[in-house]
Amino acid sequence: MDLLATHPVRKMDLGFHGNLFGGNLLSWLDSAVAAYAMEKCHSKAMITVAIDKCVFEKPAKEGNLVKIWARVERIGNTSATFAVEARSYNVFRGDEKLILSTKMTFVRVDEEGEPIRISEQVRREFYESPGTEEEKKK
Repeated sequence: MDLLATHPVRKMDLGFHGNLFGGNLLSWLDSAVAAYAMEKCHSKAMITVAIDKCVFEKPAKEGNLVKIWARVERIGNTSATFAVEARSYNVFRGDEKLILSTKMTFVRVDEEGEPIRISEQVRREFYESPGTEEEKKK
């Protein structure tokens, strides 16, 4: 997986119970993976179409770092799906705990928001690159 972003958890990011507010985390995920989708698909016109089930396994606390990781799982005709993880990193102990893992799908669109094809070159690069088959099985 590729490291996409690191966010410090600040007091203003916390919910009522002193944990990172889930909505903030989802916003960070959406932003980081959207940029990753643009990079991988060579297009600035990638929009979120789906986020799979999100189960918050562990909380992140103030002072932790949240690291967002992703990898390309599939590139279709107009959409791309990414495996995504958010991990809480404790700077004092140096350990990471999984906050959540999910899949996110982005679609390439034209100026009017209609789906358009991802270039054949992008699809060929993904499906012909070494290790891609192994990564998709993980």
